[in-house]
Amino acid sequence: MSLHIQDLHAKADGKEILKGVNLDVPKGKVVVIMGPNGSGKSTLANTLAGHPTYEVTSGSIFLDDENITDMAPDARAKKGMFLSMQYPPGIEGVTVANFLRLAINAQRGETQNPLTVHAMLVEKMKELNIEESFLTRYVNVGMSGGEKKRLEILQMSALTPMYAILDETDSGLDVDALRIVSEGINRFRSSETGVLLITHYNRILEYVKPDEIHIMMDGKIVKSGGPELAVEIEKSGYTGTL
Repeated sequence: MSLHIQDLHAKADGKEILKGVNLDVPKGKVVVIMGPNGSGKSTLANTLAGHPTYEVTSGSIFLDDENITDMAPDARAKKGMFLSMQYPPGIEGVTVANFLRLAINAQRGETQNPLTVHAMLVEKMKELNIEESFLTRYVNVGMSGGEKKRLEILQMSALTPMYAILDETDSGLDVDALRIVSEGINRFRSSETGVLLITHYNRILEYVKPDEIHIMMDGKIVKSGGPELAVEIEKSGYTGTL
């Protein structure tokens, strides 16, 4: 069972960005996509999640053998897909507690006991070194980059999706925050979940051990390999690696 991407082409604002992406993210695996700015990595992440800005022009997306190419974003989420955005937006007036409680209710299709949800969130926040007062803050409003990334990982942990797409979750993190976020990813990792991790740099891969690494350039995957490929990129850059 996997998140399967087959010859995926997509465009935004009339410009083709994805030019035939083929990729599998099996359960039990961490699959990494690396590449320079403008290579199409974030477009791929958003297209998989169903962002309306990106139009699939050909190709298909399968979630455990079910074609979800034309599904709405919320339907994909209910099927078990999660996107951690590179730049998560702020939501003024909506507390983290209410946001997560409503998201959990929507995903599970029924109202959960608020006390049970609260206790679960507090326990998961301890794992991410987040104070309980965090629940009363507005979503991503006035938060540091590290706090926003921890909130993304908290959402992933609370929603327990089957597949997590993490778009530059390590961006802008100091060493301590990077370690904590990485620990959250490692806790999520299991034989029942798949992770697509998008990053520029090798440093998060010192904490989250990948199974496969793919280099993306100009809307296509141009080279694939194991963990050693990230080390090669670190030494020689993308141009020198190809």
